Amino acid sequence: MALCCRAPGASALQDVKRPSGAIKMNTLLFLTLVSLGFADNLGHMSSDQEHYRTIYISENGPRLSVVTEQAKVVSRRGGNATLPCKFQRDPSLPANPKLRIKWTKLTSDYLKEIDVFVAMGYHKRSYGSFHSRVHLQGASENDASLVITEVTLEDYGKYKCEVIDGLEDDTGVVSLDLQGVVFPYFPRMGRYNLNFHDAEKACRDQDAAVASFDQLYDAWRGGLDWCNAGWLSDGSVQYPITQPREPCGGKNTVPGVRSYGQRDKDKSHYDVFCFTSNYRGRFYYLIHPTKLAYSEAVQACQKDGAQIAKVGQMYAAWKLLGYDRCDAGWLADGSVRYPISRPRRRCSPTEAAGATTRDVLSSYLRVLFGSIMHSYVSGPNRVTSSHEHN
Repeated sequence: MALCCRAPGASALQDVKRPSGAIKMNTLLFLTLVSLGFADNLGHMSSDQEHYRTIYISENGPRLSVVTEQAKVVSRRGGNATLPCKFQRDPSLPANPKLRIKWTKLTSDYLKEIDVFVAMGYHKRSYGSFHSRVHLQGASENDASLVITEVTLEDYGKYKCEVIDGLEDDTGVVSLDLQGVVFPYFPRMGRYNLNFHDAEKACRDQDAAVASFDQLYDAWRGGLDWCNAGWLSDGSVQYPITQPREPCGGKNTVPGVRSYGQRDKDKSHYDVFCFTSNYRGRFYYLIHPTKLAYSEAVQACQKDGAQIAKVGQMYAAWKLLGYDRCDAGWLADGSVRYPISRPRRRCSPTEAAGATTRDVLSSYLRVLFGSIMHSYVSGPNRVTSSHEHN
């Protein structure tokens, strides 16, 4: 059968100039000595340094401040999100038509900023994947909040709001979190076969993105226990353990997210932890009178106006919609799985009936490589899977 899916402020004090020739003599000996001492100190500076320096001093506190009312905003894929940001100017400052508002997205290592949106007066521009999806809320003249529409998995992360008013500027940071689910993944070739770049592609192929540490940590707090190490988006390799045991770092260790640290993204090979969120469409089983081979399951879903579902779509249906079915079916990667949100004995012989979903997340979203035929389909209106009843 087949599973288918349809689918800080300051003011200028003075400019100090160091002439390239000898120090100009002053009429007072005291001032001459001070000037000579100052020149001696500057002599230690590198010869290619600028000859002009501007010294700033804050007299009465910041004249511009940026405030973010929430540290974190939660949304979902396909939804909208408003990242709050407001600024306050010193009333004594004149109106500035060139006041600039700039939003950037911070990378996980904070070493790079990705341009998102810039506004200066009537001039506005969005960048990259954010083009035409972002705009300022503009609820008031001091509102710099950013609205993101059609949120994607890649939008997850931290954003910096910067307001620049002449020589004054200030910033604030807001996190965008997504509702979703983290799942461990490895391809059919077996475990520990993915370098970092392969891991990114593997998650994309299954309608997901490589999970961040924060996402994995939240999943661990929710009960995720997995004894195989996987890539995270920051290039580290980690794995979550809720029940310490000998094969997974030792029985006498404490529960937690265990780390191998940063690994070579090209040469090191591990599994990967993927993250996915809501999807457009409907996940469903496509009932078929006979068993289906993988290619037959793909065709059956297409014939039903859908596409064979991806692993990430099945996890989203299980986690976010409570999808439960004790029938195994094909998925797009050629694996065979079934989602259980109500654990019971007949759907998992190795687990006691009545166990909670949290306790058996890794046990009930199991991969089957046997003779059972199962397919999953995704499309614009619905998701389907061919299946065989256990």
